[in-house]
Order: sequence, then C-alpha cells, then structure tokens
Amino acid sequence: MRIRSRAVGILQFVAVSVISTVAFAQSAGEPQQQPGSAGLSNAPSRTDYSAIFTLPRSHNPLSAYSPSNAPEPQLTNSPDLNQLIRDGKLYLSLKDAIRLALQNNLDIAIARYNLPIADMDILRTKAGGVFRGVNAGVVQGTPGGGVGGFGTGAPGAGAGGTTAGAGGAGAGASGLVQSTLGVGSAVPSYDPAVIASIGAEHQTTQLANQRIYGVPLLQLNTGQANFGVTQAFATGSSISFEFNNNRQTTNSPFFNLSPALGAMYRFSFQQQLLSGFGFGPNLRYLRIANNNKKISNIAFKDQVMATVTQIENIYWDLVNAYEQSQVNEQSVAFATQSFENAKKQLQLESIPAMDVMRAEAEVSRRDQDLTVARTSLQLQELLMKNAITKTLEDTVLEAINVVPTDTLQSAQITPSEQSVDQLIQEALHQRPELAESDVDLVNRQISRKAARNALLPSLSLVGFYGGSGLAGPLNPVYNVPGVPNASNVPTDFSGALANAFNNTAPDYYVGFNLNIPIRNRVAKADQYRSELEYRQAELRREELRKQIRIEVRNAEYALEQTAARVEAARKARDLAQRTFEITQKEQTLGAGSTYQTMTAQRDLALAELDLVTAMTVYQKARIEVDRATASTLEHNGIQIQDALNGTVSAASP
Repeated sequence: MRIRSRAVGILQFVAVSVISTVAFAQSAGEPQQQPGSAGLSNAPSRTDYSAIFTLPRSHNPLSAYSPSNAPEPQLTNSPDLNQLIRDGKLYLSLKDAIRLALQNNLDIAIARYNLPIADMDILRTKAGGVFRGVNAGVVQGTPGGGVGGFGTGAPGAGAGGTTAGAGGAGAGASGLVQSTLGVGSAVPSYDPAVIASIGAEHQTTQLANQRIYGVPLLQLNTGQANFGVTQAFATGSSISFEFNNNRQTTNSPFFNLSPALGAMYRFSFQQQLLSGFGFGPNLRYLRIANNNKKISNIAFKDQVMATVTQIENIYWDLVNAYEQSQVNEQSVAFATQSFENAKKQLQLESIPAMDVMRAEAEVSRRDQDLTVARTSLQLQELLMKNAITKTLEDTVLEAINVVPTDTLQSAQITPSEQSVDQLIQEALHQRPELAESDVDLVNRQISRKAARNALLPSLSLVGFYGGSGLAGPLNPVYNVPGVPNASNVPTDFSGALANAFNNTAPDYYVGFNLNIPIRNRVAKADQYRSELEYRQAELRREELRKQIRIEVRNAEYALEQTAARVEAARKARDLAQRTFEITQKEQTLGAGSTYQTMTAQRDLALAELDLVTAMTVYQKARIEVDRATASTLEHNGIQIQDALNGTVSAASP
C-alpha cells in the first residue's frame, strides 16, 4: 500500500506539473518576433498584408479539415497609370515611375507572397512541424536597368534563392552549406490528437477438445469502442489518456459472464530528461521559423531596393534615348535645311556641285543615326511600360509613346555630403545581405545547441495510472438452488464503468527508459558538422563586409569620375557650340562653305550626345552609390508599407 501511495503521488505531481507548463510552453516558450532587425528599419508588420494573404480564421472547429484558397492575383493596372496619359502619350516623371512600379511591378508582387509563406512556416512549427525555408533572393524578371556594380553576388541573388528546411543536404548559397540547419532530437507534434476505434468482430475458432469450452467451434462476438487523447509539450513531455470499452458474447456454456462487459482507462506520462529536454531543442523549429520571417522581411526590403534601383536606371536610359533622339532630329533638320539651301545655291552657280553631293550624303548618314535613335527610344519605352505595369494586354497602352518629364540638363552635379568612411559605415549598418547573414548566424547557433543536446543518451521518466472494471450477468450454469449468487461484479455497463474509476482495480507504473547509442557516430557527425557550418558562415559574413567596403568605394570613385566626365563633356559641347556659331557667321558672310558649317554642326551634335551620355552615366553612378549604401528607399521617400500594400500616395515617392 505504501508503494502504491507513493506511485500515485508521483504521477499526480507529474500531471499537475505538465498542465502548469502548458501555458508557458505555448506563450513564454515561443520566442516573440522582434519588431525589426539589423538593416531593416522599415520592417513590415503582419497587419500590413493580413487582409490579402493571411490564412482565414474561423470559429468552426471543422474548418481545420477543409482547404483554404488564396485569392487570385489582380492583373489589372492601377488607375494612376491612366491619369498620366494625355493626348495619346504617357507623361512620366521619375517619381511617377517609382510610384507605379511599387503598385504594379510583378517582381515586387511576386516577392510579397514570400511574407505570408514565411508565416505558414511559423504556423506549422508552432505545431512541432519542420520549417520548410523561405525565399531570400531577389526576383529579377523585369528586363532592363541592371542592378549592382563591382563585386555583386549577394547570397540568394536571383529568383528562387531560398533558405533550406531541416535536412536539406547541400542546400545553401555563395559557398555556404546549410544541411544541419534545424538538426537535433525529434520534435513531436504539439497539436492534440483524438484517437477513436469502434468496431465489431466475429471470431470462430476450431477446438480440439470440447471439455474446456463445451463446444466444437468457439464463437466470440466482440464489440469495442475505444477513445484516446494525446498531447506533447515543448518541455519534452507528453501525456496521453485512453478509455477502452468492450462487450463480448460466446456460444460456450462455460464462460463465467455472458455477455462480459469491460471498461478500462489509463493516464500515461513521459518526460525526456537528457536528449530532447527543455525548450531549446523542442522549440528550435519555431525559433528558426521566426528568424526566417525576419529574413523574409529583409529580403522584401532588398527586393524593393533592387526594383527601385532598376526603375531609376531604366528611367534614365529612357531619358537618354529620348534626348538623343531629339538631338538627332535637330541634326537631321539642320542637314536637310542645309541641303535645300545648297541646291538653291547650285542653281545660282554660287557653289560647286560637289558641295551639294556632300550635303546629300550627310543627310543620309544623319537619317540613319535618327533611325537608330528612334528604335532605341521605342525599346526603352517598352522596357519602362513593362516595368510599371502588371499587364500589357491593352494594345493601346503598348502602342503609346512615353515622354519623360525629367531631363538630364536639369540634373545638378552635387558633391557628396558624406565622406567615404561615413558611407561605408552606413552601408555596413543598412545592407540587407549583412542583416540576413546576422539572422542566419542566429539560426545556426540554435542548431549548434540542438545538435549538442542530441549527443546525449535518451533518458525518459515514464509512468501511468489506470483502472479497470468488469460487469455482466453470471452464467446460469453456476446458479445452484439454495446457494447465494457467487458473483461479486455488477451486471450492467454502468457498474463496470464505476468500478474502473473508483480504484477498485488500479494499475500504475513509474520507471525510466534509457537508450544509449554505442559510438553515437551519426549524432557526433551532425554536431561537428554544425560547428563547421557555423564557422563557415562567420567567414562568409566577414567576406560580405569586405565586399561591401569595396562596392562603396568603387561606387564613390565612379561618381567622382563621371562628374569629371560631365564637366569635360559640357566644356566640349560649349566649345563646339561656339565653333558652330562662328562657322555659321562665316558662311553667312561668304567666307565659309556649307560643308564646313554642316561639319561644325555635326561636331556640335556629337558633343551634345556625349554630354547626354555622360549625364546618364553620372545619374546611374549616383543610383549605384545609393544601392551600395542601402539608402535607395530613404532618398526616394519610400516606406516599406507602401510597397507592401501596393497602394502608394502620389506624394509618397
């Protein structure tokens, strides 16, 4: 009795302890996601896109067993696009282009889905499931306006660059291995499960001796209704409750009870004490999934930065093509007018026929240059319309011309207000690649600890407590006249149920289960491999820091070089302008020829084209400095929430 009392007391204490830790395991044990992370000052919150992407919630308990459908993508262009169309042309400023891209660009639209996908990883890991990994790459489906300068090649660059789920052998990017991410002891499911078994069995058994059962063929009819509930917790413990009931009849005249009614219950408990003990190894999937959500937030910001950088490059390429086309149109117009004047002068015999032939050849060459400039402009217009729309199915939109309202001539060359060292420090603080690397190191640290825990033997405290009850009418063969009924069991199922739960026939057990793997090579290899992968990731992070330093310096050097190129091109244009004006006056006074004037005007056109090209390169160099220092969004006044929602106010960019 003393042993029984102690066993019951231990099991009762364990049960109370498990129940008291449930709330802690599901709330305090789950790491809360921080509002931001390194390099993500405008981290999007869950509510930003919940109306569109969040898994629908329902109070109906049966909804957990029905599929949920994600809404179809909206493939219509935003109304803001039509408001910029006037007189059959699309008048577009750089701010308008960025605003429309945030609303319509498909690269950003694709990247938005990565955030709720990361949320689904959190949801499944809360239930003990393995995380599947998140997209950490930049989608590059918009042609034109290449992104990145010297030394590019960030982790996960390109569409589909993802973090790996647990056990993804060889997964990783930029030479990194992530095969042990999430390694450790097995994590049970934290969703409670109800198990039920109801059925009836008819069994016939041939007997060699009728003395025992009194019949040549023993027939048993058994009906059972068994129910159970299991629940595991992040502490490394699990509980289960089973409740079994049966009813059995037989054709044997010698069975004591007919029918025989039985009821039994058992409450079981198990607690891991070494491998698999505590919140660390059991919540590692959830913690990694939460960190992967941070990586998704950072990657989305990186996507917006890359797309905005691309839009800026495309826009200035469009301005370049537009201004080059205008310069060539003016050149052709001047050459045509000079050719007409030359023909009139030839009729008056004031110039030789050779000058007319030269003027005609010059018109032909300039017509060719204009054709090339116009087709280049049409291509840039198409690239811009593709970048700022969701669809080009509208043939009218595809055919209209795009007129940039920002000009290169209005752009000012301004020296940087920050030193190179300040720009480098800003980049090291804000670059998404470093922020992702920091979070990745945290995930690897979680895996390191879990791998060390998995080295330990498996030792678990187990126990159960239960009871059983029996009922049924006594076989009439045992009724002797004048002798009281010898049976001490009830005759109906309610009696069997009462005896099961009133400790009439208790059943209890307390003990330990120990499993010691000899040599333990699998766990040892995984543990040391996780150490190696962590050290490898540390080196990769330092390599990223060096790469970023070089990128910033290279971008700043390029900006200084292009600024000098602009000044030189501007002086050359001014000199060509003065030369042309002098030559034109000489021709008017009769001291010069038409060919000399056309040559001077052609030199002026080439100088203007060189200035346009130099200004375009300078604008792209400024864009590259913003990209290298991760200040693209800040300098364009863009909020991550605007890009996330896809509804940007006109004043936002």
